[in-house]
Amino acid sequence: MQVIEAFPPVENIANLQLNPDGGLRHLLTLKGLQKGLLIDLLDHAERFVAPPGRPAARSNSLAGRTVANLFFEPSTRTRASFDLAGKRLGADVLNLDVNTSSRKKGESILDTIYTLQAMQVDVMVVRDASAGVPAYIARHVDDHVSILNAGESDVSHPTQGLLDLLTIRQRKGRFENLVVAIVGDIAHSRVARSAAEGLDTLGVGELRLISPPMLAPDADDMPSAKLFDNLDEGLRDADVVMALRIQRERIGSLDGIPGIDEYFANYGISAERMRIAAPDAIIMHPGPMNRGIEIESALADSPASVITQQVANGVAVRMAVLERVCKSMDRR
Repeated sequence: MQVIEAFPPVENIANLQLNPDGGLRHLLTLKGLQKGLLIDLLDHAERFVAPPGRPAARSNSLAGRTVANLFFEPSTRTRASFDLAGKRLGADVLNLDVNTSSRKKGESILDTIYTLQAMQVDVMVVRDASAGVPAYIARHVDDHVSILNAGESDVSHPTQGLLDLLTIRQRKGRFENLVVAIVGDIAHSRVARSAAEGLDTLGVGELRLISPPMLAPDADDMPSAKLFDNLDEGLRDADVVMALRIQRERIGSLDGIPGIDEYFANYGISAERMRIAAPDAIIMHPGPMNRGIEIESALADSPASVITQQVANGVAVRMAVLERVCKSMDRR
């Protein structure tokens, strides 16, 4: 049985992420990072974006480095993209999940980390269902180790936030004056939180969060956003629309949560509903995608959809982040 651990909150997480010279040591959250750093990461990621059908971008910039992907929670896109990102940069890549780790046997997470640290792992990519894990680990690793948050409970998913920002910038060219609408289970979505943090820092014109009342966030969690429980009102003239699935695995009781048909009727994104958005609006989804529930299947495959572009950008963003933290290591 997996050991149950408590992870105390870490103060000043934004400062924990940076070296004294301002270089990126860890990536734990987008909250508190400066606009210039976010833009720099997006610009860096653009270097690794290859047109469809062309060979993937590669370099040997991480030759001699070791990256460990520690996924204590299921993942497809994030895990695969970190794996590819490390290999395409020339790193040695180790993949570990809860079913093959001693944590399942009762080993503490820090003992797992110290074991890998002793094996000269340079970067640890961590996904965990418990809040506070990435920052807790970052507080305890040696100076030569960097921690990247690959998804933390319902709290944060910074590389997903970055790839969403990159996709929006590629299609829209700017953030000012844009209306971005995120639809679905906002209350339990780390994707929504990281997107909101990044969009706020980059000066988005208006951020709208649309959800059933029982899946709405606390107003204080995202004070710069406008909350809606009516889909049509929230979609009106939106430039970017992101659909989210219901995070059933994070909800203690499903009482009051709309069923499939009710949810799609009231909150599902369809071509018909998109007619009230801006004529050139783009459709996003972080995956995994439930067609016919949060998004109409034909719309997900339409010219307005940038869902596969998000996936491609995920590899580029993670390559950029890996290079940036390793470059910071070289300066330490």
